[in-house]
Amino acid sequence: MSSIEFVVRFPVDDRVLSELHAAAFDGEPTTQPWAERLERWALAWIGAFSNDRLVGFVQACWDGGAHAFVLDTAVHPEFGRRGIGQQLVAAAASEARAAGCEWLHVDFEPHLTAFYLEACGFRPTDAGLLKLR
Repeated sequence: MSSIEFVVRFPVDDRVLSELHAAAFDGEPTTQPWAERLERWALAWIGAFSNDRLVGFVQACWDGGAHAFVLDTAVHPEFGRRGIGQQLVAAAASEARAAGCEWLHVDFEPHLTAFYLEACGFRPTDAGLLKLR
């Protein structure tokens, strides 16, 4: 197994990140304006690289104060079950802590409960969701 390098605020190639996201979420690879969005809205983003290939990603957005939010945690299926996702979330938490945040939030689907609660250390909370479109 090759070693994985974690890079904070790496230069984003929209096509490459869109392809990773599609592979991780079993979707169609449609190129999104990731670099522009991240520069504008993210507190930090972290990439996991294997031999210069992007194999994992996470971003932490924030409210400019006490709260940060984990978004878009993705690991390429070929690299799953190796702890990469957990290390990405830990890096996002570290970046949020360094920025002075007190809380790190995450929303997830039920099949990811063990990952976020057991592997990453989040605790369950009540939350709400409003569909806008």
